[in-house]
Amino acid sequence: MEFESNSWSSKLPQGLDVEISHHPITLRCVANLIIAMERLNGGKGFALGRDESLLNFLLESAVEGSYHHWAMFQCSHYRIPLRMHAQHICSVTDSENKCWVLNEGSMELHAMMLQGGSSYHKVHLNLSTYITPVPSETKARPVALGIKGSNLYLSCITSEGTPTLHLEEVADKEQLKSINHESDMVRFLFYKQDTGVDISTLESAHYRNWFISTALQQDNTKMVNMCQSATPNRFTTFTVQRHN
Repeated sequence: MEFESNSWSSKLPQGLDVEISHHPITLRCVANLIIAMERLNGGKGFALGRDESLLNFLLESAVEGSYHHWAMFQCSHYRIPLRMHAQHICSVTDSENKCWVLNEGSMELHAMMLQGGSSYHKVHLNLSTYITPVPSETKARPVALGIKGSNLYLSCITSEGTPTLHLEEVADKEQLKSINHESDMVRFLFYKQDTGVDISTLESAHYRNWFISTALQQDNTKMVNMCQSATPNRFTTFTVQRHN
């Protein structure tokens, strides 16, 4: 292999050269490079490379599936938690410009059209982002969504066998700062996938292919709930407007 510049160290073992490839870099290429570097290092570093067959199995999973499926699988196997990175305040509206409103009587989120003087009913969310244990290959990012000024967080759990959106009180928010895949705290995580400027989908990390959604205004169904992709008369894309 040959470098396009002459800056490569002369300390490489005899017979080993380096070449810059113009082919797209894959996770397998990166892993093979880690394994090769560890061997050159006499096995003193890059602990992940010490089990080559296991690493190759994980990478094959990454090639066959999406990035975030593999990332969560890797978290499960190596017990690497997702760690909270940052928080910001945002509000959410659907494609009909309906806002999320908290119905305190039923402890549900409703999607409603708000007129001038009633805009104060709009829910503002504390959106917490998480750092994944491997570099991101997609725009999907795990987030937790809490109601500003409260201990209420959105969660996705099953109700009568169907994934359903709930509001749960989290008394100790420290529990959300680090979440393992095998923990039941995964119910509070959603994958935020940006599909345009401030336009996003919110997929449950616990129940894949289930998305936070709202109903058409004409359906008179106000509750914000979960649905599968391409469900008729449900909106799964939202304008997520950041406020700080």
